[in-house]
Amino acid sequence: MKQMRKAARQKDEEWALNVFDRAPFVTMSMIRLDGTPYGLPLSLIRSNRRTFYFHCADEGDKLDCIRANPVVSLSAVSRCTPKFEAEKKNFTMYYDSAIALGEAEIVTDNSEKIMALRLLCQRFLPKHMENFDEAIKRSLERTVVVKITLTEPSVGKSKP
Repeated sequence: MKQMRKAARQKDEEWALNVFDRAPFVTMSMIRLDGTPYGLPLSLIRSNRRTFYFHCADEGDKLDCIRANPVVSLSAVSRCTPKFEAEKKNFTMYYDSAIALGEAEIVTDNSEKIMALRLLCQRFLPKHMENFDEAIKRSLERTVVVKITLTEPSVGKSKP
């Protein structure tokens, strides 16, 4: 990614990955078949420095976009605090954000799908993991898991 305008706010890859991990959702942006942009918030999980996963139904705009052009952009905000600074009479926003570029692919290996779904459930519903195996038996075949592999290091930005 190119250098940001306010370089003093730029954060390294490790910091940016932490933002992705803390964000309640991550926005994934793609290009539709007609060339228009398409972005949507998703519940993503990161399995390592370069790999994210999400799940979805087996049809729809997301999958159409990924099949036509697997390049995606991820963005997340884990902190956003608007503030009026009375002494300066200034409106401002304090934030932690991150962006990344990657390529998306549909996971076909069932063991990888189960691993990704387990990570998602452990992050978002850890108190209900005793129900995981039963849910997998019921829905694995109709659940699509998408893997996003980052193609360059993620970058963070913060206004403390």
